[in-house]
Amino acid sequence: MIGILFIFYVALGAALGLGLYTYAGVGIPLSVGLGAVLTVILGQLHLLIAHVSKSAETDEKMERLERAQVNTRERMDMVEARAESVESTLKHELTERRDALVSEMRQLEGLIDRLSKSFETKLEETAVNEVRPQEDAVLRTVKDALHDGRVDLHLQPIVSLPQRRVAFYEGFTRLRRPDGSLILPAEFLDAARRARLMGVIDNMMLFRCVQIVRRLSERDRRVGVFCNISANSLTDPYFFPQFLEFMRENRDLAGALIFEIPADRFENRSREMREGMEKLTALGFRFSIDHASDLSVDLPRLQDAGVRFVKMNGGELIEQLRDPNGPRPVSNVHRQLDGDEVSAVCSRFGVTLIAEKLEEEVSVVEILEYDIPYGQGHVFGAPKPIKSSLMEATAPPAEFIAKLGAFG
Repeated sequence: MIGILFIFYVALGAALGLGLYTYAGVGIPLSVGLGAVLTVILGQLHLLIAHVSKSAETDEKMERLERAQVNTRERMDMVEARAESVESTLKHELTERRDALVSEMRQLEGLIDRLSKSFETKLEETAVNEVRPQEDAVLRTVKDALHDGRVDLHLQPIVSLPQRRVAFYEGFTRLRRPDGSLILPAEFLDAARRARLMGVIDNMMLFRCVQIVRRLSERDRRVGVFCNISANSLTDPYFFPQFLEFMRENRDLAGALIFEIPADRFENRSREMREGMEKLTALGFRFSIDHASDLSVDLPRLQDAGVRFVKMNGGELIEQLRDPNGPRPVSNVHRQLDGDEVSAVCSRFGVTLIAEKLEEEVSVVEILEYDIPYGQGHVFGAPKPIKSSLMEATAPPAEFIAKLGAFG
């Protein structure tokens, strides 16, 4: 289109020049120059008109863009206002629901505690009335061992990884018959629970653990001892006050003595057990849970309860860490953790993982890949009785046994 107009303007200029030369008698150079001037003037006018038209069109487009921007800003303000309103309403509803849920959980917890007490009472009554002859024999053997002080302490090392330096020991209670043979826990634990003797056994083992810790500290060995304690001992109204008083007298050992309870008993602990743990925690003592079934432990809850260690079977621990979709601890990290992140997240809440029941070197290598700080198992050492000389030196004195009271 522009080319055609340019040809038209040239034609007008040529016609002007030809007219001037033919009819006005103007010379050829002047006629050509005037024709050229006319062509240039027409071209400039055309460009000027086109520029003005484009400027007007551009201004109109800018105005439309500005109006669209204003409309968009107004819509965004409306969306933000609605979002804030929805967020405020949602927070209010969530708070109300949470408070209602907490109230219901407390009522349910109280009901479960009452039912649990009733069930345990009935179970104990049934046990007393239906004791089999073989249980009577086991019970007599247990009582004789307690009377004669045949309660031994076996220690198994817990090592730091990868150095394999002994960092802790776990204490195990072993009762002996008069001939020196051991009474395995599987044989005496059930009978001891039925006869309410677990408090006596725990207190006697605790006395030995305290003495062992003191001897280790005298040698400047910074080694702690895990001391197994039954849930019965934490709730027994007769033995627990004595237990607590003994620990108050030895609270200087709080950093080296760790009480260990099974994971399932911790998850289903009664109000009395929780209060017992709180009293020991107030003295500075720490807890460990063992036999954890999976990694889905509630870290904030463990931290609040004074639990500082979690033990889990090494093989099961490796399988769950290796599985990208496996169980993971409850924490403030709102995403699925990688296996090599689990140990670090636990440490943020003051909880340390221990891989127990490690029996082979290959398991140790696999555990190291996930930065698990401690290991326990026969690959590092089996439970062994303390030396006979140390056994005698750490035996509970007569007055300590008498303080526990008569137990049949």
